[in-house]
Amino acid sequence: MKIQQTFTERHVLAVLVDNEAGILAKIAGLFTARGYNIDSLTVADITEDHATSRITIVTNGPPPVIDQIISQLERLVPVHKVTDLTEAGPHVERELALVKVRGTGEARVEALRIADVFRASVIDTTTESFVFELTGASEKIDSFISLMRQLGLVEVGRSGIVGMMRGAEGA
Repeated sequence: MKIQQTFTERHVLAVLVDNEAGILAKIAGLFTARGYNIDSLTVADITEDHATSRITIVTNGPPPVIDQIISQLERLVPVHKVTDLTEAGPHVERELALVKVRGTGEARVEALRIADVFRASVIDTTTESFVFELTGASEKIDSFISLMRQLGLVEVGRSGIVGMMRGAEGA
């Protein structure tokens, strides 16, 4: 019996939409109805008149599925433009995380040392814990969280990925 492997790729999609009630539900519904997964989703109002928002979606799938997702998104009425940042060329991606770590004594010193290496900022502290703020690639944040787990990780909040094309052109 031959087992067929499905090649999946991670893609970051930038979707420009009218800023109207229900658009996020329409997009989430599109993914749900077809059994696609959303790994990360961020939304931001991007125009002065609050008429347009940018939705950044991170998803995984084989190339034909990614193409189908993009086609389906482009057919939604309030969608102006869909850009697959992964395919479009050089782009930057960042994520923000708030990481709460319990620590006293040597564990506290070690948490501060690791935070310094990762360029994480202490944004809140008590005698028994810290809240660190960290920005960067998802892999960097995953590594930081993994190290903090060993020292007393309490809670993590992550913003999800935002991405943008490099250079003067917009997405």
